[in-house]
Amino acid sequence: MATVRVETALSVSVQQAWEAVADVGAVHERLLPGRVAAARIDGDTRVLTMPDGWEVRELIIAVDHGQRRLAYTVVEGQRLPLTYHHASFQVFPEGDGSRLVWITDVLPHPMAAHVEARVSRGILEIKQVLEAAA
Repeated sequence: MATVRVETALSVSVQQAWEAVADVGAVHERLLPGRVAAARIDGDTRVLTMPDGWEVRELIIAVDHGQRRLAYTVVEGQRLPLTYHHASFQVFPEGDGSRLVWITDVLPHPMAAHVEARVSRGILEIKQVLEAAA
């Protein structure tokens, strides 16, 4: 299994960053406005609607407030030809700010480069949104 890890330093507190990440039903407002048009919670599943109307369903596996960790897996609607996708966000204190780490495990292995390009772009967008909101 290929693992993609991206991270960024944030100039917002660990509490501010974690509150945004943990708000799983508001990813379209708090983390990726523009990339995600809408989000809704259906039981343990988050349904993301993309700007073109495409829907992605993600099973929320864990929202661990003690570890400041969110884990999820895409169960339907993945546009890339992946047979497996599991990801997590974790927020750590760092100086006066925080550090956001996004780890994604994927199969097949050769798709890791495509996933890395997407999450690298995504984490920069998240950084911009969180810091602009602070």
